[in-house]
Amino acid sequence: MGKTTNLLFTGVGGQGTILTTKLLSSALAEVGNDVKMSEIHGMAQRGGTVNTQLKFGDKVYAPNIGEGEADYVVAFEKAEALRALPFLKKGGTLIMDEREIYSMPVLLGQQSYPATWNAEVVAGDYKIIVVPASKIAAELGSARNANVVLLGSIAKLLGVKISIPDKFGEAARKAYEAGEGAVS
Repeated sequence: MGKTTNLLFTGVGGQGTILTTKLLSSALAEVGNDVKMSEIHGMAQRGGTVNTQLKFGDKVYAPNIGEGEADYVVAFEKAEALRALPFLKKGGTLIMDEREIYSMPVLLGQQSYPATWNAEVVAGDYKIIVVPASKIAAELGSARNANVVLLGSIAKLLGVKISIPDKFGEAARKAYEAGEGAVS
């Protein structure tokens, strides 16, 4: 049986986590991979967590990724990166935006934003790539394209090229290219 690659994307509602995963899934399938994807987006419309799981390779039977199985975690937000770390395998890669999005309980003072995330992230046996995706996208004219910046980063690491649909505009194409340039 051939190797499969496991990816977990995580963010909050409205960040484009599902769209990003679908674009990557299509590109991976176009180059001959068997691809499976699942999505979890319970309270996404209220700023809750959105996770998508994607597996690709010669033959994939199910998209589910257990703890310690993700080759890559792509986090659209800092606290979501922290929550997703248990899924990252030893030697895996975390790609994350440095943006902080405060949930309603944090804004109401009922919870606190995880202030120790840096120490916890650095303590693991994995590679960390911080891509200032929100900042890059804003500088290119559309902060909403932070997900496309991260898409460009993971696509480059996976060795796949994605054609950004015309309907997303020139800013999205530039964001994708900037994401490719943000990783080596």
